[in-house]
Amino acid sequence: MVLSRLTYEHHPAAALPALLAQDIAMRLQAAIQDRGRALLVVSGGKSPIALFEALRVLPIAWHEVTISLADERCVPNNHADSNTLLVRTHLLQGLASAARLVPMIGDDAPLTTPSTMAAQATTTLRALGDADVLVLGMGTDGHTASLFPQASNLPLAMDVMQNPACVGIELKDPPANAPYARITQNLSMLLSARHIVLPISGDDKRAVLALAKAAPSLALPISKILHQDRTSVTLWLAT
Repeated sequence: MVLSRLTYEHHPAAALPALLAQDIAMRLQAAIQDRGRALLVVSGGKSPIALFEALRVLPIAWHEVTISLADERCVPNNHADSNTLLVRTHLLQGLASAARLVPMIGDDAPLTTPSTMAAQATTTLRALGDADVLVLGMGTDGHTASLFPQASNLPLAMDVMQNPACVGIELKDPPANAPYARITQNLSMLLSARHIVLPISGDDKRAVLALAKAAPSLALPISKILHQDRTSVTLWLAT
């Protein structure tokens, strides 16, 4: 498939978070002007912290913005490794504190099985509608959101013919720094976003990105985001 919906932004690493934040803010403000509200969906991990801190100071109509997540670890929302806590700590501050956060796992929801929590997250996220901006990340193994290449249910989660939904992910050998089961949007739900941004920095990730751009493969889940014609994707590349 031709990468016809893929565009590029090249910026110095130090300037990229602020420039990407300005682009996201512009898109959110445009959505508010068009539809009266905006939905921003973000990913967790440490990589987006600088972006979150650049975005939270920008003067847009934050009270009309809803924020949710592309994936979550199966831990309480106040756990140190929770993506929800990450967003509350680094994004929902300052001006952005006026935004509404909708976690994938409710603050008072019991931690049950990943599949049960994924079903509940599906209902929650479908009620929000399509994201105006989806911020994805990529690991050096080519995973995005929590769509890991070694997940046993990856083929179904990556099937674009499936309905938009969240799925549970349990890994035999999870990352040592986050050894948790997870819930994640499937590929179909990720591609329902109106626009996707993917910031990439570091030679190791640029090498993985080059492989992903060459051909779609379940061995590199991010490649399925690049090789599709449903939604536009902008790669923000640190130089």
